[in-house]
Amino acid sequence: MVKKSILTLLIILFISITAFSLTFEVSISQDALDTVASLGLETPINGRVLVIVSKDSSREPSLQTDVRGVPFWGKDVFDMTSESVVEISDGDMAVAGYPIEISELPAGEYFVQAFVNVYTTFARADGHTILMHDDTGDGQWFWESVGNAKSKTKKIYLDPANPGTVKLAITEVIMPDYELEPGMVLQQGNYSDTEWVKYIKIKSDVVSEFWGKDMYIGANVLLPEGYYDNPDVYYPVIYYQGHFPGGSAPVGFRVNNDVYKFWNEEGNARFIAVSFRDATPYYDTSYSVDSANSGPYGTAITEELIPYLESQFRMIPEKWARILAGGSTGGWEALAMKVFYPDFFGRTYVWYPDGVDFNYYQLINIYNDDNAYYSDFGWIKTERPSARDTHGNISFTVKQENYFEMAAGPSNRSGGQWSVWEATYSPLGADGFPQPIWDQVSGEINKKVADYWKKNYDLNYILQENWEEIGPKIAGDVHVAVGDMDNYYLNEAVYLLKAAMEKMENPVSDMTFDFGPNQGHGWKGWSPADPSKALALQEWLAQLSDYMKETAPEEAEKNWIY
Repeated sequence: MVKKSILTLLIILFISITAFSLTFEVSISQDALDTVASLGLETPINGRVLVIVSKDSSREPSLQTDVRGVPFWGKDVFDMTSESVVEISDGDMAVAGYPIEISELPAGEYFVQAFVNVYTTFARADGHTILMHDDTGDGQWFWESVGNAKSKTKKIYLDPANPGTVKLAITEVIMPDYELEPGMVLQQGNYSDTEWVKYIKIKSDVVSEFWGKDMYIGANVLLPEGYYDNPDVYYPVIYYQGHFPGGSAPVGFRVNNDVYKFWNEEGNARFIAVSFRDATPYYDTSYSVDSANSGPYGTAITEELIPYLESQFRMIPEKWARILAGGSTGGWEALAMKVFYPDFFGRTYVWYPDGVDFNYYQLINIYNDDNAYYSDFGWIKTERPSARDTHGNISFTVKQENYFEMAAGPSNRSGGQWSVWEATYSPLGADGFPQPIWDQVSGEINKKVADYWKKNYDLNYILQENWEEIGPKIAGDVHVAVGDMDNYYLNEAVYLLKAAMEKMENPVSDMTFDFGPNQGHGWKGWSPADPSKALALQEWLAQLSDYMKETAPEEAEKNWIY
């Protein structure tokens, strides 16, 4: 009886709050639904409806969202048709907003827009059926994702103190910038080959089996100068790791830039360079490893995609000729692929990597800290920063970034950074989504999940625990660089990696490290031409060229030097 009374009071409270608060009513046109369906996406729509407000008319409000961006509020919807009306208001427990509640919005004129992020049903091989945003070539930046839909922007006077209803009609669907021909799929994008860059996309059998539907992975392949004039030459390959590349060329190559000039200079080692298009339902990259939540992308890359590339292009299919490099997310991926596939890859360049030791998961020690959001000093709790500038000024906090992601898409459906780390490192939860490393509202850390992370994805721990097996296969192959004022505090974990690797014996690690004083995120080392400047990509390529000339096996053909 008491429970029923409490429930009744909550319902009355919700009705009262809704009746006396600013409410957005969102609908979608039948034409928009038909267009979504024509792109191969599911209708009626399961997804997340969002309302965004801004004072700035220079861009659509939906393109101004960020952890430091404009306010927005979101609500999951199911079976949305042209007859549906989705209400978004304070008091609705299904609504999450950032960075403020609707009632906290100052009165004034705003540019207002509604948006829907369209989900796909995945009946996975693990027995779970979940709703996720399938990649449509957007790299999981769903605000610009093909197949998602939005309203026209309205200029409206809003005053939460004066209850009212704002009606927004979703009528526009984001379309691809190319003609979607029969047989084409949106996943991983579709791009036209150029003289220099060839675009590959294949269906991954192992990832398709995991997700319960056809899943694709792709690659952007940059060919060396003289590739077609030297049909007998096979080349070393740079696997350039990082975020979703879209249609861009690997290693920063653009016609007539400095990398282009290096690519065409005589006497250099010639390379094929590859970047992966491996966006998942969680993020713009798979992190290049097998995961309980994202699926077997490490297997797909090493056993499906790379063998396919080696069958289509003249690549030297040997460890010494498979080079890994990447920064930030790509830095973690490069080191992880070297650690998990030490017999497959050779020289590895790791720049400003995501946390390689979870004693410093940015600034969070997931093993010893009780809370991710606060440092507890007894009488005070200090909110833990997530980003800074190189002078130490705080840009935003861990809590703010997590709350932003929670509003954008709960259950790790935001396409955000903290979400993908959970999707990559966490065990599978009972609901089919990743088990959280911490409570997203309170920040309380789950130590059982932390232990799983440690044993499976803490790269420094894995190296130390398995050095007898891994050490002989990677010794002398790995170089790491990071600025000591990295904007995301990633240098702290690298210090721990360096300290551990310096103690390794039988064999010694010979892992080399560069730390850039007062340098932020993006620092790869110092320029050999001007030690006061950061290493540029064409300078790194020149260093790699010299390295490959000096270290290629004696018995190997060297005709790729010309």
